[in-house]
Formats: sequence, C-alpha cells, structure tokens
Amino acid sequence: MAYTKLAHWHKDVEDTGFKAFNTIANTITLNYRSILNYFINRSTNASAESFNAKIKAFRAQFRGVKNVEFFLYRLTTIFA
Repeated sequence: MAYTKLAHWHKDVEDTGFKAFNTIANTITLNYRSILNYFINRSTNASAESFNAKIKAFRAQFRGVKNVEFFLYRLTTIFA
C-alpha cells in the first residue's frame, strides 16, 4: 500500500511540472526501498544519526582532531 501511494505521489510531482521538486523526487526514487522499509519493520537509523551528532559535537568541542588514535580512544572510553 505504501509503495502504491509513493508511486502516486511521484507521478503527481512529475505532473505538476515544478522543477524544484525534481531533486527530492529523484532522491526518493533512488532510496525508495529504505524509505518503505520503515513501513514494513518500523526501523529507522535514528540511533546512528544521534551517535554521529555526538561525535561531531565532541570533535567540535576540541576544534578538530590532530591525533586520530587518541580521538578514537577518547570516543570509545566516553561513548562505549
């Protein structure tokens, strides 16, 4: 059912002729399996995105990384 609704949405977007929607429509076309997977399994990548945000904030706090080994060590001791 979700696949059918997504296909109808995509057709409606194409029919409007708005070029501004082409980018998002192409992105959805390329990733439709991952998008529809949410409706099948109710699974998201929210935890991975949250962890990525924590790493970026940690890196920004120290204004970059000079010693990669030490940075990875600190990440594992703090977030593992």
